[in-house]
This record gives sequence, structure tokens and C-alpha cells, in this order.
Amino acid sequence: MKTRTFAASIFCALALAGMAHGQLAAPRAGFSFPQKQTLTYSVDWRVFPAGTAVLHFESSGGWERISANADTIGAINLLFHVSDRFQSTFDREKGCTYEFDKQTVEGRRQVNSTQKLDYAQGKSILDEKNQVTGQTKHLESPIPGCVSDLLTGMFYAASQPIEIGKTFVIPVVDALRVVPVTMKVEGREEIKTPLGAFKTLRVQPTAEAGVVKNRGNIWIWYTDDERHLPVQMRARLFWGTITFRLVGNENK
Repeated sequence: MKTRTFAASIFCALALAGMAHGQLAAPRAGFSFPQKQTLTYSVDWRVFPAGTAVLHFESSGGWERISANADTIGAINLLFHVSDRFQSTFDREKGCTYEFDKQTVEGRRQVNSTQKLDYAQGKSILDEKNQVTGQTKHLESPIPGCVSDLLTGMFYAASQPIEIGKTFVIPVVDALRVVPVTMKVEGREEIKTPLGAFKTLRVQPTAEAGVVKNRGNIWIWYTDDERHLPVQMRARLFWGTITFRLVGNENK
């Protein structure tokens, strides 16, 4: 596996769905993000167990915070060690991201970054530090009105109507640019996981720029109900296929 392939390829590729290129649509009426929930996924690379990913939701007033940990295991861990941490804070009513933090350990690469979205000034502020070399960066770039980030987008999609044959677009902040990512709802499919069989809606994201472009084929399977819970995620890339399967869902 190559640098930035285990967690980054999936989480960066899963920035999905929306209503307009310029600004996010608000979550649909009656939808509520989790007050407190932990989702655990097994991760396979080709046919080999590769790692685990744990996502935790915590709400506080009008804010929602998602924390995601991704770690390699077993033989993959010996070949290429990955231990990534992502945190996103967004507005529960509007879906707008306000801060996106990453701490990545991928082989010898160790980088921490914080990206703040200042809507009053219409700009994204990125601060990054290479933990190995000590090199730092401070960069700013313009943003439109409300945007999502590379982690939140996957769950923001659940707040929107997902209908077969429909296509949605979400503005996603990707480092120093905002990329419109298109999601096409392809069809229904039953997916079996260790938690049981789920009736799902299969969606595919594409983009003309940023982390999704030229990454191969990517799909997410959301439950075909009001929750739109992502029970499986797959990226078919030139160096192999990564599949995330839901193995744990706890309200804690």
C-alpha cells in the first residue's frame, strides 16, 4: 500500500451529496444528526484484513462533532503502518463545517493540520505542521457561503433525499479549494454485514478536481430508510480495492 492510501483515500473520497455547487442545502425537515453514536467498520484491502475505522458522533447545542480513527492491523500494519485521526465540527441545522482537523501517521509521514472556515470573512484558513521535519504552513483561500469537509460530507448526504436516478452535488472544501462532488444514486441492493442484511441505496461520487478525481471507482451503500446509515463503502483503485463494512453500531 502506498502513502495516503489506507484512510485518506477513503475518507477524502467520501465527501458526498448536496443540492448546489455554491452552497449546501439545509438538512431535510425532520432529519436529526445523531446525539451520540459510535460506528465501527472493518477494513479489507483486496482479500486481506487491513484495519479498523471508528467514527463517533457527539452533539452539543447547535453543533455536531465527528471524530474518526483509522488504524492498520496485522500484516498490513507491518508493511505500512497507518494511524489517522480526523475531527470535524459543523452546524447541525445548516450542515456548514466550521473546523476540520487531521492528525496523520502514514509510514514515515506525520502531519497535523487544522482547517477553519471563516464565513464572516469568506475564507478558509489552513495551518499545517510536519511532525518529522518541523516545517509549518499557514495558507488562506476564499470560500463561498456554506461548505462541507472531507469527513462530514458522507453524513451530510444522509440528511438529504436520496432517490434512485437522481444526482446531487455538494461543495466540499479540499485543502485550499472548494470542489463540487457529484453523487449519483444508482440503484437498490441488499448488503450483508456482521450486523445482518440491509436494504440499501448504492451511490457513486465523482469530481472533476481534488481528491476524488482519477481515484478509480468509489461507492457508498446507505440504508434505504430515513436514517440513510452508511453500511458499506468501497474504493476500487488502480492498486487494489478497499472495502469498509459496518461491524458495530452503538448509541454511546
